Amino acid sequence: MRKIIHIDMDAFFASVELRDRPDLKNLPVVISTHHPRAVIAAASYPAREFGLRSAMPMSQAKKRCPHVVVIEPNFDKYRAVSIQIHQIFQQYTHLIEPLSLDEAYLDVTENLKQIPSATEVAQCIRRDIFNLTGLTSSAGVAPNKFLAKVASDWHKPDGICVIKPHQIQNFIQNLSLKKIPGVGKVTYEKLKHLQLETLADLQKMEEATLIQQFGKYGKQLYLYAQGIDDRPVEAERERQQISKETTFDDDLTLLQCQPFWSRLIEQIWMSLINKQLCAKGVSVKLKLKNFKTIQHSKSFKHPLSNKAELEKILFILLDEMHISTSDQFRLIGVGLYQLSIDEPSSQLSLWN
Repeated sequence: MRKIIHIDMDAFFASVELRDRPDLKNLPVVISTHHPRAVIAAASYPAREFGLRSAMPMSQAKKRCPHVVVIEPNFDKYRAVSIQIHQIFQQYTHLIEPLSLDEAYLDVTENLKQIPSATEVAQCIRRDIFNLTGLTSSAGVAPNKFLAKVASDWHKPDGICVIKPHQIQNFIQNLSLKKIPGVGKVTYEKLKHLQLETLADLQKMEEATLIQQFGKYGKQLYLYAQGIDDRPVEAERERQQISKETTFDDDLTLLQCQPFWSRLIEQIWMSLINKQLCAKGVSVKLKLKNFKTIQHSKSFKHPLSNKAELEKILFILLDEMHISTSDQFRLIGVGLYQLSIDEPSSQLSLWN
């Protein structure tokens, strides 16, 4: 039986800014640009009390909360704090699977400090994060990744939820299908149409029926309904491709996706640097609200030399895809391929 921890920082971008601006602590703060058609990248907890949330257009946010405080995002600052947090993770286990700058899975079945209790490990990590960064985090502790991720959201912010093996069935019985990772608005509406609202409802469905309705994801739903998730924590290692994706709670147009590309670029570039690799190929992936996936990629003679170059290529790829302004997406992703060991002499501009 594995011991998995999912650590999720609380309102990460907003919390980093509020740590540096304590005078704004009790005000509704959002992280967003001042572009006329900007959307929220992150919202503080006071802002969420007004119904403000990630991906909401700022025009709508200002109607709900005219006195909202807008702070321009500083991804270099967020990345630096993320590195500090991951250094803490590495003190406890080498089996770390980052999901973004502010969350990760850790397999602590055998941990470096030989602490027998996974709950105690999670408490130590949360304490260390707070002592080093001044930021709070939430943790889920469970026998698998699915349950650990659900649990980390259970007592947010600054909380911990532990699901022991004998508690699994009781825990998932009344669990809303909205809580399942990967179930966005479209999938949830389809599940509701089938009169399925909880994992207990899902347990009554045949695996073949779910696969027929949801394709490959139907098999995953069937396993989740039994509280089963055999996916291992995938420690960072050299791969043929590095990719990062984000799934939205609500379907977004390409324009609304704009702030999320920056986050993905930050994450994937940091991953490339940490692995001491370089890449000659860039791919982009978008999944439409009807689950159709569209992809495009380009490779070059020379490796990417900097993050700005990656961003430039990404938007070239998107432009070449001729995406309709009315198309809506439930997932977007960026990938790097044709990886090799980073050598300074190889960092020539792609545009030379």
